[in-house]
Amino acid sequence: MGKQAEYISKIEIKALWQGGRHIEWELRPDVNILSGINGVGKSTIINHSVKGLHNIDSGEILPGEVMQGINIRLYPADAEYIKYDVIRSFDRPLLRSDLLEKLADSRVRTELDWQIYKLQRRFLDYQVNIGNKIIEYLTSGDPEKMALATEIPKPKAMFQDMMDRLFDDTKKKIDRKSNEIQFFQNGDTLTPYQLSSGEKQMLVILLTVLVEDGEPHALIMDEPEVSLHIEWQQQLISLIRQLNPKAQVIMSTHAPALIMDGWQDCVIEVEEITNPN
Repeated sequence: MGKQAEYISKIEIKALWQGGRHIEWELRPDVNILSGINGVGKSTIINHSVKGLHNIDSGEILPGEVMQGINIRLYPADAEYIKYDVIRSFDRPLLRSDLLEKLADSRVRTELDWQIYKLQRRFLDYQVNIGNKIIEYLTSGDPEKMALATEIPKPKAMFQDMMDRLFDDTKKKIDRKSNEIQFFQNGDTLTPYQLSSGEKQMLVILLTVLVEDGEPHALIMDEPEVSLHIEWQQQLISLIRQLNPKAQVIMSTHAPALIMDGWQDCVIEVEEITNPN
């Protein structure tokens, strides 16, 4: 497959607006927050950055020009790809009918529902993979690997603990015995499609980070604070980084709460990365 990158080091977009303005965005390996008031162009930059990524929500980015005028650079420079995920935060009705698979479950009615539906499949694969890894380590005969086998399921338990804490006010608990994501509330079982928009959004973000299984990947989000109350906005970036320290966050926002938990140095304004020629 080739050498996997640790992070995206730079995004260049040529002539994004009329007048020939170009974008040159040098990225940090951990958190990158594009800030500005509505209409300044931050969402345009994020959306153009992912425009050439095969029009899907996850996959692999190759270095170089991904489409005309958009250039992606990776670190280290000889890396051949990096995994990425795009989070769609707006819980709009699901209008596209181009993929019949979207109709396979009648509960899938919104864009967030569709993301959850796909993540359920990735979650099943993730559980199979960590189960196989545990067996491999335990049967390796290597004392060091055998000792590390107990560490493999810890991110999943961390994710479950996070969801329980976040949903504590509404008395929802994640079902830790189910192979699929579902919840308990006052003795009833809830599917993730029955959650509120904000709860779905938080689930989608954190579950996406979990199923990357500790691998380096770029998590690209346009205004992920939509539908999240202030307390969740404040925790969001820290929760992502706790769940996978190798996740590179690339996002836009105009919500001050998102940077309150020590991420002020990660903020850059649109005009700082815009060149006139």
